[in-house]
Amino acid sequence: MRSQLIDRRDLQFLLHELLAVETLTQLPRFAEHSRETFDAAIDSALRIATERYAPHRQRSDSDEPRIEAGRVVLPPEVAPALRAFVDAGFLAATHDHEDGGMQLPRTVANACWALFKSANVATDTYATLTIGVANMVHAFGSAAQRARWLPPLLDGRHFGTMVLTEPQAGSSLAEIRASATPRADGRYIIRAQKIFITAGDHELSDNIVHLVLARLPDAPPGVKGLSLFIVPKRRDDGTPNDVALAGLIHKMGSRGTTSTMLNFGERGDCIGELLGPPHQGLACMFQMMNEARINVGISATMLAYAGYLHALAYARERMQGRATPDPRSPPVPIVRHADVRRMLLAQKVVAEGGLALCLHASLLADRAELDPDATERHQARLQLDLLTPVIKAWCSTQGVLANSLAIQVHGGYGYTREYPVEQLLRDNRLNSIHEGTDGIQALDLLGRKVGAEGGAALALLGTAMLRTVAETRALDDETLAAHATQLERAWHELAHTTATLLAALPAQPQLALANASVYLEAFGHTLVAWLWLRQAVIAQPHRNHPDDAEARFYRGKLAAARHFFSHELPRTAPQHTLLRSLDAGLVELDDTCL
Repeated sequence: MRSQLIDRRDLQFLLHELLAVETLTQLPRFAEHSRETFDAAIDSALRIATERYAPHRQRSDSDEPRIEAGRVVLPPEVAPALRAFVDAGFLAATHDHEDGGMQLPRTVANACWALFKSANVATDTYATLTIGVANMVHAFGSAAQRARWLPPLLDGRHFGTMVLTEPQAGSSLAEIRASATPRADGRYIIRAQKIFITAGDHELSDNIVHLVLARLPDAPPGVKGLSLFIVPKRRDDGTPNDVALAGLIHKMGSRGTTSTMLNFGERGDCIGELLGPPHQGLACMFQMMNEARINVGISATMLAYAGYLHALAYARERMQGRATPDPRSPPVPIVRHADVRRMLLAQKVVAEGGLALCLHASLLADRAELDPDATERHQARLQLDLLTPVIKAWCSTQGVLANSLAIQVHGGYGYTREYPVEQLLRDNRLNSIHEGTDGIQALDLLGRKVGAEGGAALALLGTAMLRTVAETRALDDETLAAHATQLERAWHELAHTTATLLAALPAQPQLALANASVYLEAFGHTLVAWLWLRQAVIAQPHRNHPDDAEARFYRGKLAAARHFFSHELPRTAPQHTLLRSLDAGLVELDDTCL
């Protein structure tokens, strides 16, 4: 039976044909791995995701977390699913063998983790946050902190969260009021009221390790005064650490993940320890936040992917309408209708194109950390920093649109709970909001990332795109050459728009940034067009493969690329016109007119 979590052949294509991930085994850290071990890890992940995560996706939605006798109650399937994940080594997938890890490249680990998001993003979130906390402790903890906290995090005895948001602060972290008062023993008394803390309370592990942003007494104002603290739910002896569950928040989607209000230090006895340097909490936290933003992009993509696969299966089975005007002709599957094919292709280009983008970024992360050449490491880091806000926001926005089309393909049935696509859309809608809203990502991209280091990252991206254009034209294929010309034009339009906006930014920042979200969408479409052209170049020689299944797969890639260049990339032209006009409508608007 074909998986409804992923097209396994597509994942193989992206990893091995598009990204050549096996070349990472040339790096000493991954020398013991091979294509076989990478594929085995993915197959194991797909099996656990299918058998343990997917079956309770709907129950996690309908039987959402509740409080009984002061404790959070979850569906009984959640804990064993997470235990299977931990026992298979996926919680420690990227960590050293000596720490019980699989020492996988992040590219392969993200491919594995993506499958759990497709199967049940609510259950997966508990593990994803714990992975991020373990990475933070590994990166910024002292030797003593690593020895104390890493083992229970990596073996699933402790789970983790990141604790930023406060009722008055929202996304404006400069407004955080949480305090940390020094104790004589070098630790701190934490006082804070926090809200929207994902996975903030549960009984899935012996303990929960909260990473909390708070202010020391001598902290400067704003974000430069934030420090980061390890604050466990329970102390070493099992007694409470004065972290109180103040309530659960009930959400539109991802209902199976607890969203909590937490009070730290109601009795003045919440003890935490500093992680990283004083007043550098946000700088440290950005490592986890950037990982989380890529995870959001992967989540959004995989929910779109699952919706696409469900819609495709339904379209092949649902008989409605006829191929001819003759009412006596037999009904045909709705996949035969042009408008349904349009909707399916629109989902396919987001799902497969978005996954290509996320895995491309994962490969940059591996290169940024481990490439033996210092220049290559630096350039990979520049590109990863540039792409992170695009991955988070473009995948989130386009993923929801794709899920909406999955419902449309199902017709009235898609709007019912008997079919999974309505839940997938609700689960996906959160991704545009958390880990920095899509609008904040757009401001980050245009206001900081594209101009960083004199635009070095953007120049690197342009060089890569134009190299693909040149390579494509050398193939002597008219269709691909047309795509290449279109991409070249789109890149030059993006570069022109970027230069216009960056020139206006110093003197007219509000005007330059007013349509930053439009800029991010145009940027994302151009970026994904490049990835679709690269996929089409690989697929073109195999479109008449002697194996019929392989031929259909490669022709599907060519059809998807054609759709992106004919239906999606042209959307950027009016966006560039708007952006270069420096339209003042949003800046000058009298909000009393709204």
